[in-house]
Amino acid sequence: MAQAEIGLIGLGTMGAALALNIAEKGFPIAVWNRTAAVTQKFHDTAGDLASRVIPTETLEQLVAQITPPRAIILMVPAGEAVDAQLEALKPLLDADDLVIDAGNADFHDTNRRDAAELPFRFLGMGVSGGEEGARHGPAIMGGGDAADWDRVSHIMNAIAAKAEDGEPCAARMGDAGAGHFVKMVHNGIEYADMQMIAEVYGLMRDGDGMDAGAISDVFSRWNEGVLSSYLIEISAKVTAAADPHTGKAMPDVILDRAGQKGTGRWTAIEAQHLAAPIPVIEAAVMARNVSARLDERHAGQDRFGAAPQPCNIDPALLEQALIAGKIFCYAQGFTMISAASERFGWTLDLPEIAKVWRAGCIIRSSMLNDMAEALAEDPNRNLIMAPFFADLIEKGAPALREVVSKAIAAGHAMPALAQGLMWFDMMRTARGTANMIQAQRDFFGAHGFERLDDVENSHGPWAMNAG
Repeated sequence: MAQAEIGLIGLGTMGAALALNIAEKGFPIAVWNRTAAVTQKFHDTAGDLASRVIPTETLEQLVAQITPPRAIILMVPAGEAVDAQLEALKPLLDADDLVIDAGNADFHDTNRRDAAELPFRFLGMGVSGGEEGARHGPAIMGGGDAADWDRVSHIMNAIAAKAEDGEPCAARMGDAGAGHFVKMVHNGIEYADMQMIAEVYGLMRDGDGMDAGAISDVFSRWNEGVLSSYLIEISAKVTAAADPHTGKAMPDVILDRAGQKGTGRWTAIEAQHLAAPIPVIEAAVMARNVSARLDERHAGQDRFGAAPQPCNIDPALLEQALIAGKIFCYAQGFTMISAASERFGWTLDLPEIAKVWRAGCIIRSSMLNDMAEALAEDPNRNLIMAPFFADLIEKGAPALREVVSKAIAAGHAMPALAQGLMWFDMMRTARGTANMIQAQRDFFGAHGFERLDDVENSHGPWAMNAG
């Protein structure tokens, strides 16, 4: 007899944490992993929650243990593994059963699977917060049919993180791949936020000569103000930690080569398809790629000399610069989401997205409450034009300009913060320089151009002399 309200396939780090979260919230869950020993060990170590966890040795047993109409969460690696699992489930599930891909899927794959006329219902679902979030409360971004989301929303709301007002950080974003798209942009913003924090960390370490403990104190102070966020909080903890092997500050023994799983890269690529400028995120992706070229960077230093020189920038100035950079990054992210909403017909709710990101996810931040309010007032207005954020920018942009100028003059790499400043300067310039580009395009390709006056001809005089 079926005993579980929901099932889960894939007991890796995230899958195991999510399954325990579901069981802890009172929902009996059937679990299956392709390695039976992993499934059994998971059950045996579930402690008080073991009574709500039903281990199964085959997919047939998993399906049989779930009360119809069934709902099964997939927590398997993105890509071919998801397709293989869907194929394996085809002969086992009924038309009204629901499979939920909760991995880090490419939203294009989710769109494809949604349109593939599977013999069962299908949802794509972005889950953010890492292992800790999955276990105790992630941010959840659903994508698919509203009726399918409603079937499992009571579970998702129960396991999701809760904002300060008690509201669960879980919502349906839109049809098909909308949930995975929003999660992708979330990850792009995560890349950028981390990169900007790393840049100011580098200025304190190499520019001001501060040790890790002093830097930790600065991050701790920042976490009590406008920059209060999960990433600033953990940056304070990381810089305060000591290496158990050497006793040195933990950051000082870590190789400066950052890994990535590709979601930030996906964000940068998709932004180009959408013609949505996200230079801060693109710079962060570039910086990770450059960090991986360790041998080349060492050769560069040997040939050209070490870049960073002292520049002695007040941490209070760095704080204001980082506030401005963070606002620019989020503004770009929300603009990209708006572009996708129009392109794919998703009607993405920007204030709702900001609310979902308020807790549980990696980019959770006190700013997101104000962003949700600003986007609710006018979702079509660029975030930098909302009064609350415009006031912060008026204070932070001069600091950002000074920080970037001093840092670059001293040889410090500032890719994300500098790109944020460049984007801001373009956004506040009513007449830029693209008129020259239009003239060049017309000269060599007769592409034409728009004029400032009422003259109708759209080609320059060079066209008359061509040939």
